[in-house]
Amino acid sequence: MRTEYAIQADGLEKIYRTRFRGREIKAVSNLTLHVPEGVKFGLLGPNGAGKTTFVKMLLSAVNPTSGSAKLFGKDARDPEARRPVGYLPENHRFPTYFTGRGMLDFYGALSGLDALERNKRIPGLLELVGLKDWGDVRIKKYSKGMLQRLGLAQALLHKPRLLVLDEPTDGVDPVGRREIRDILNGLTGTGVTIFINSHLLSEVESFCEYVAILKSGELALEGKISSLIAGRGYRVRASGVPEAALAEIRRLGVSILPSADAIEVQAVTLEQANTVIDKIRAAQGFVESFSASSSSLEDVFIRTTKSEKAA
Repeated sequence: MRTEYAIQADGLEKIYRTRFRGREIKAVSNLTLHVPEGVKFGLLGPNGAGKTTFVKMLLSAVNPTSGSAKLFGKDARDPEARRPVGYLPENHRFPTYFTGRGMLDFYGALSGLDALERNKRIPGLLELVGLKDWGDVRIKKYSKGMLQRLGLAQALLHKPRLLVLDEPTDGVDPVGRREIRDILNGLTGTGVTIFINSHLLSEVESFCEYVAILKSGELALEGKISSLIAGRGYRVRASGVPEAALAEIRRLGVSILPSADAIEVQAVTLEQANTVIDKIRAAQGFVESFSASSSSLEDVFIRTTKSEKAA
């Protein structure tokens, strides 16, 4: 049965109580987040914002203090709800005496796959993650990037509907990050929901469609990345503008940035941008381009979390 959401968290909260004077630490506070099926979703936040705690509650590794979590419409505490979930934890550790093939066989057995099915799936997964020639080599000889790709193969072994990845490219060099991203992009169109918890903003921006930003355990921002980084003001590029006209334009309260043989004017509103264009033309200047400005995900993240002190 298909449901509308892969992940449904409603009013999810986790409070830790210290032994010293019973002080409460609220790791996650009244968090409501719904992740549609089949999308690529990124979870962001400063250190200590509650990202890992949230993931652990989804996977029932940590019990929430209050609220509920569902996976494909089923209570996340039900083992059956977690059966279609593939998980790659942060800082995972595989027994180094295993070969890559042996490790996948071991985890496949833990997932309930019989020997015939394991032998059928493992070669294809090793090829998918670029470890076809390393399957019979002991894991102790694997690089960090190879270990991450092997972990990804492990998470995909039982053909999950939801893939939860906790810092999947942490500690991996740029080439390794690109390889992992290419593997994940290859899953596009298969119907798999990919949920990534990461602090690498550029990775999330280049891969995910949706993002949620946590701040001090609360949901600070959520939405489609393309909408969140879309137009914040307008940019006018012009050349041949006399200094007297520039002085008038500055009095409008806009930003003027010198560029090679031209200037760029950053206006806040469309009305302000039109006034700038009128003044440039009146002064016999040449308007080379006019466009809506856009932000990066990093800009959005900093604006959203700028009062956050990393833990």
